[in-house]
Amino acid sequence: MDIAKLSDKIVTGDRRALARAITLVESSRADHREQAAELIEALSRKTDAQAVRIGLSGTPGVGKSTFIESFGMMLTGQGLRVAVLAVDPSSARSGGSILGDKTRMEQLSRDPNAFIRPSPSGTHLGGVARRSREAVALCEAAGFDVILIETVGVGQSETVVAEMSDLFILLLAPAGGDELQGVKRGIMEMADIILVNKADGDLKPTAMRTCADYAGALRLLRKRPYDPEGFPKAMTVSALEQDGLSKAWEEMNTLVDWRRETGHFADRRAEQARYWFEEEVRQALLAQLRTGQARAALDRIGQRVAQGQTTPSKAAAQLLQDLHISSE
Repeated sequence: MDIAKLSDKIVTGDRRALARAITLVESSRADHREQAAELIEALSRKTDAQAVRIGLSGTPGVGKSTFIESFGMMLTGQGLRVAVLAVDPSSARSGGSILGDKTRMEQLSRDPNAFIRPSPSGTHLGGVARRSREAVALCEAAGFDVILIETVGVGQSETVVAEMSDLFILLLAPAGGDELQGVKRGIMEMADIILVNKADGDLKPTAMRTCADYAGALRLLRKRPYDPEGFPKAMTVSALEQDGLSKAWEEMNTLVDWRRETGHFADRRAEQARYWFEEEVRQALLAQLRTGQARAALDRIGQRVAQGQTTPSKAAAQLLQDLHISSE
């Protein structure tokens, strides 16, 4: 593969080249990983574009796809180019994914100013695919103004998306009972804006009450240094009726502009780059446990643990010693 030619096509906005590049960075083959690293490096030298990266999380059934389509259509209507990176859960049994997000965003998928790419989550936790950050970098290099990263939607573990986005939006549905139990503190502390969806029809009064509950809960959280006065905040939207979307986008821009002016935007991106460097090191170390030598040692020492001949802690230390990896 001619990496220089591919990078040139991506910078000019070639959608086929972008799709090929995302397939390349998602590959786990050693030769493809080398080419992917070379491509990302080449693009970083050719462009310094900074799209607004928006991570979007929420439980299944909250209407993420409907929201993204309505929100995306509003943005493209303003002349902005929008990329959607949607992550579908992979089966623990077969490893397959449905990847149906594109069919659920029928209007947006036909919009010439939009690009939708569904990816399987694989075995990666945190609601995103392991190579989602590299896919974000590719879309940014291709000239997209806004990049929406839709997570799997499985609950509290969905915080990794905050490490690859400038804004983390939590989408919730109006519900009866104790709504605050629906989302735990960890993901609440990550959210920049909470949007209560489905604020229409008979559900509108419930949505207003739910929004007030979350607004109260946000005031109890410790103030973060990278937030201006009034953030994080809770708002109501209706993706079905396109109500509240413009206001939500206005608030997102207010927050991004403030962070750019105060230097928090650049600082956060620098922290994220450091995070992903350390994550790559962790993944490389874990990969050592998948080699033939490591699997044989795992089976041998694991058998001794199962038979009660040694403790799990002592056995783990022995394995790491055999593989010449420090346990400290």
